[in-house]
Amino acid sequence: MSDIEIRDDRAAGRLEALGGAGEVAGRIEYFVLESPARALVPVHTIVEPAHEGQGIAGSLARELYAIAAREGVPVAPLCPYVVKWAARHPEEAPVADPALLTAAKDWLRAHPGRF
Repeated sequence: MSDIEIRDDRAAGRLEALGGAGEVAGRIEYFVLESPARALVPVHTIVEPAHEGQGIAGSLARELYAIAAREGVPVAPLCPYVVKWAARHPEEAPVADPALLTAAKDWLRAHPGRF
């Protein structure tokens, strides 16, 4: 894991884990919800097969919550992996407001081609 760098590509909606050669080893695909409140909404977590079992997905989830904390916004997770990670790390991952989760699901249904 020490050779992994995490980069937030906000414009593309990806938090990426880059390997030593700069290749993308894993990513969380997300969007920024604006209403009813601003929130980061992770939708998918993907780790490339060659990098599975190295803690990359957990590192990505941890960094997503850290970014949200620095920005003062919540995370409204729709990604099953991030939901499970958050349940195991409540000290780092505050529970999302149900209204934000509902709004995030509505946004996702309204943008079917996005993810």
